[in-house]
Amino acid sequence: MKVDVGGSILDVEVDGPADAPAILQYSSGGTTLRIWDIVVPKITENYRSIRLDMRGAGQSTPAADPSQYSFQQFIDDTTRVLDEIGVDKCHLWNMAFGSRIGLAFAATNPDRVMSACLNDLSVETADPQAQRDGHVKAMELQDAASIERFPTPSGISDHAYPDQVSLVSGANKTGAFDLKAAIPKLTMPVLIVTGDCDPNLPSSRDIVAKAPNAKLVELENVGHGSVLQRPDLTTDIFLEFLASQPNA
Repeated sequence: MKVDVGGSILDVEVDGPADAPAILQYSSGGTTLRIWDIVVPKITENYRSIRLDMRGAGQSTPAADPSQYSFQQFIDDTTRVLDEIGVDKCHLWNMAFGSRIGLAFAATNPDRVMSACLNDLSVETADPQAQRDGHVKAMELQDAASIERFPTPSGISDHAYPDQVSLVSGANKTGAFDLKAAIPKLTMPVLIVTGDCDPNLPSSRDIVAKAPNAKLVELENVGHGSVLQRPDLTTDIFLEFLASQPNA
């Protein structure tokens, strides 16, 4: 479906029973909502999946003005999408850059978030080279352990406006939205899931120590991009987390 959020038309996909609890899923940096394709069939057995691409990403149209590439704008857009679909409250499941947006949305809209599972979350400056190195190490370790490799969903890097992608991923480089200050505002149940080969892990640990109601799961032999690397393991962990919530 297409949702007009004012200044952009967002690409949104919704699957699962209309009366089931909703799960809101953002894309990670530089990717599209296609990153969730492998996990959607399993989570939509009992939940409703709402996946969206921010302004300028995937098939969403660019922002009308560069200033709209901001976390506050993304938060406002998310609210419009949920209102359009008719969802008052949702669970979050996000990854990497999408987890940063998820943190921002949950902290500013705690009344609309029942729980948040944030994979590969860091609030520090990203280190792309360290992420790539950790990914290579994780793949070597998984091969040595004879762990199944999963195919990358098609279309995860297909953007209708490729010149906008760096603007989307750089939306909060200036720190206009204070992610660190937002951490104590995560009053809902929070699960942080990060691989032991992901350079984001130290930040994930620090976030869990500062959030009021957060737990950490460290994934063995997993690097950055955990849902893509281990959709089997991460989905099981997420669904187990949901099952432990009284409002799931």
